[in-house]
Amino acid sequence: HVCEQAIKDSGVDCELIDLQTLVPWDRDTVVNSVKKTGRCVIVHEAPKTSGFGAEMSASIQERCFYHLEAPIQRVTGWDTPFPHTTEWDYLPSPSRIAEAIHKTQEE
Repeated sequence: HVCEQAIKDSGVDCELIDLQTLVPWDRDTVVNSVKKTGRCVIVHEAPKTSGFGAEMSASIQERCFYHLEAPIQRVTGWDTPFPHTTEWDYLPSPSRIAEAIHKTQEE
């Protein structure tokens, strides 16, 4: 799993929530985690623009504004068409996810 590898590579103690569905998504579990940790990194394979992570980010921001210690980070696919032969360059990688994790620690 890419996120598990990123957490290991980052060296940061993180909670990983693997949502099984997007509609409905387990908002309560995510909100409780953000309130506990003060941080959030959203990872999904769709493009950043109009991706479901934007909706999640807005919902988390509404419910956790005073608990957030750093801006919510989103690691997504690129906002560009891509050929399937370069799919692995398009998808979120452990290094991009680890970088986002570190950004939440800098704030």
